Amino acid sequence: MAGEGKGGGIPRIKLKPGSGPWGERAPAGESAASAPPELTPRAAAAPQDGRLLIGKSGKPEYLTLKLANRHGLVAGATGTGKTVTLQVLAEGLSNAGVSVFAADIKGDLSGVAAPGQGKEVFVKRAAEIGIPYQPDRFPVVFWDIFGEQGHPIRATVTEMGPLLLSRLLELNDTQEGVLNIAFRVADDNNLPVLDLKDLRALLQFVSDRSDDVIQRYGNLAKASIGAIQRQLLVLENQGADKFLGEPALELTDFIRQDRDGRGVINILAADKLMTRPRLYASFLVWMLSELFETLPEVGDLDKPKLVFFFDEAHLLFNDAPKPLLDAVQQVVRLIRSKGVGVYFVTQNPLDVPEAVLGQLGNKVQHALRAFTPRDQKAVRAAAETFRQNPTFRTDEAILELAVGEALVSMLEPGGVPSVVERTRIAPPMAQVGPLTEAERREVMAASPLRGKYDQTLDRESAYEMLAKRKDMGAEAAQGAAESGGLGGLLGQLGTVLAGGGAASGKGGRAKMSMTELVIRSAAQSFARSASTQIAREAGRIIRNTLGGVSGDRRR
Repeated sequence: MAGEGKGGGIPRIKLKPGSGPWGERAPAGESAASAPPELTPRAAAAPQDGRLLIGKSGKPEYLTLKLANRHGLVAGATGTGKTVTLQVLAEGLSNAGVSVFAADIKGDLSGVAAPGQGKEVFVKRAAEIGIPYQPDRFPVVFWDIFGEQGHPIRATVTEMGPLLLSRLLELNDTQEGVLNIAFRVADDNNLPVLDLKDLRALLQFVSDRSDDVIQRYGNLAKASIGAIQRQLLVLENQGADKFLGEPALELTDFIRQDRDGRGVINILAADKLMTRPRLYASFLVWMLSELFETLPEVGDLDKPKLVFFFDEAHLLFNDAPKPLLDAVQQVVRLIRSKGVGVYFVTQNPLDVPEAVLGQLGNKVQHALRAFTPRDQKAVRAAAETFRQNPTFRTDEAILELAVGEALVSMLEPGGVPSVVERTRIAPPMAQVGPLTEAERREVMAASPLRGKYDQTLDRESAYEMLAKRKDMGAEAAQGAAESGGLGGLLGQLGTVLAGGGAASGKGGRAKMSMTELVIRSAAQSFARSASTQIAREAGRIIRNTLGGVSGDRRR
């Protein structure tokens, strides 16, 4: 691929000098040979004629880059080669200048940052397919929600939104309703809710003013608030406090190219995260929704901006409420117009709901085992998703595939799926297997994003604002009330409507002045129309289904 990296309209994000060994293009007049030798382009060149090689059946099998944003599926039983196929796809996309994001469940995918070791099985497979085998390495950025094996990834509580947070906390419908009220109170009172301590303070604020909240927003059970607080403690004990906070991730940092125009492969360390499946699934759905909200409409490009591999996809759909499933289906359907492809990686095609499965045009099916009735059903279901090949029975072939073989059907020009073919998957050119700890640290030290996310930011937000309100004197409290804080306007109206005024020296109330009478009359008129005003406010969209707020989302 030419060094300019313009083919698909992928934005070039320029980095400051010295920000990393692969973050900048070589200066004008400087040859590629002057770049670090391990990063000089080699045999695994960018795909030609807009296609990348997947493997070979009776003929080469390709993924057409222009159709890579039509999503895909990589399925198969444990040990049949799914991870290697994922690595082959990631390498090919990177060579084409497409950025990649993938979860690394076992740590094996980290080896893509190191050159391959020329194992005999890979050299032999390359010869069978008719391509040269030459070790290569790829530009990689490591990420880790816990900040141990990569750059920390954080999102604010507000960005997560009540739906995803409710699923993360395993709340029932009543508790989810209370959480929605709390988010609305935060919006109306200009309280930035960034981390768990902010959310706790907000819930306590709502509880302390439950009478006003019920009057304005609807029923509120203090027992539900207590239940949410307990679930927040559980979540914190699982390490989710490291994910919820600032600095929040800028998703454009996933879309980068190295100096040779190759797309960066973003790898999420997910070995520890897999012990917290709800956190893993909620994070990935949040990221999909953020990509959908952040990226502009671009239609069908010559190649995607980003391809997203969702490993262990069943964790997303297990026990997911219907609103969340509907939202995921909608995002998957629409996000391709943002230049993003989504590929689900799972053991069983039945793990993916039919409505989502029907949107996955590019399919790689490794071997399945049929030891139980459910397994047999999965084999039949997988076979039925392909455009049948008259030369063999698809359901039988799925059971006979060797390691490194797969049934492949990719979209052809025009968006029509190709006839399924029994295919030998091409070998990866980078290392298969994990990096050592020292090698990972070396890659992290050279990252162009080093230092951007490493330190937690704790700016003034709901926790500090509410703490100040508790400590302020009467005059300051009156000022806060006049600025629109919850209870301020309602409290003042209560006083005026009750005929309150300045206290007389004899313990009674002074006679109301003409000005006070006018204010009281206006207040009574306002109160009569309050229900109408509240009804209108209720119709305003608080935030979209998967999180985020209207206006400034990171205030």
